[in-house]
Amino acid sequence: MTSFPSVSANIKMATSMNWIDLRDKLRKWREENSRESEAIVEHGEVLIAHHSHKIGDEIWIVYEQLCIAALDCCRMDLANHCISTLESKFPDSVRAYRLRGMRFEAEERYKEAIELYDGLLKKDEANSQIRKRKIAISIAQGHREDAIKELNTHLKQFMGDQEAWKELADLYILEQHYDKAVFCYEELMLNNPHNHLYHQRYAELKYTQGGVENMEIARKYFAQTLKLNIKNIRALYGFYLAACNLGSAPKASPQQKKENKKYVDWAQQQINQLYKTNADQDESQKSMTHMFQALDIKPANP
Repeated sequence: MTSFPSVSANIKMATSMNWIDLRDKLRKWREENSRESEAIVEHGEVLIAHHSHKIGDEIWIVYEQLCIAALDCCRMDLANHCISTLESKFPDSVRAYRLRGMRFEAEERYKEAIELYDGLLKKDEANSQIRKRKIAISIAQGHREDAIKELNTHLKQFMGDQEAWKELADLYILEQHYDKAVFCYEELMLNNPHNHLYHQRYAELKYTQGGVENMEIARKYFAQTLKLNIKNIRALYGFYLAACNLGSAPKASPQQKKENKKYVDWAQQQINQLYKTNADQDESQKSMTHMFQALDIKPANP
């Protein structure tokens, strides 16, 4: 049995789980790229403490997954254990050194992290993961303009990096450069046209920009989102509001008003259907109001 830091009460309860179930859950979260950090720590800590010898070489991937989750949860003892174990097994591994850099980031030792990453990039300039860690440091320090420049440089080399496009879009939204954020989501939709969330976000950006033309585009993409995923409630509210705005526009023709009234009625019917079995109508109304207010994209506080 591996000797490593003491486990919490929650993890002790997990020791009764079958090791296969523990392994499969961790594997599922990796495949889905899910950041269920607390759950990963609970399951992973038990697996490496009691069953590490049962899963073969997959244990090293689990250590890496567990280390990242431990950093998210400020479990520095566990993260250090994972890093030291991986570095002992793979002394020249860039992936292990990257985890050490992430630990520096978690401890806000940014200078040391950058020095480590720069050293790794001298050996492999094309390592996109290390470049993205440096961008993450710029964001953590509040250097948005630097992060935007670095992301644009990164995307010239790795145009298919969807995570980078989303990060760049978020930064543009914080800077209220909605037109540039729109471009980012256009790239994302080109790369993955069946992702309903990209269509939804694009529609929200056009809705936020305002004006009849943008509102028409917003309504169109909210509708497309609903075609891809009829259960996307946020898109349904967006479609409703966009149609309301277009139907009440001063220059709207009678035909346009009639058409948008039809859309409004349909959306209202769908919304009512969602809440018809809800006994607490006040809570339903509060939920609807909150969704309407949240639709318009606003930058978060710096």
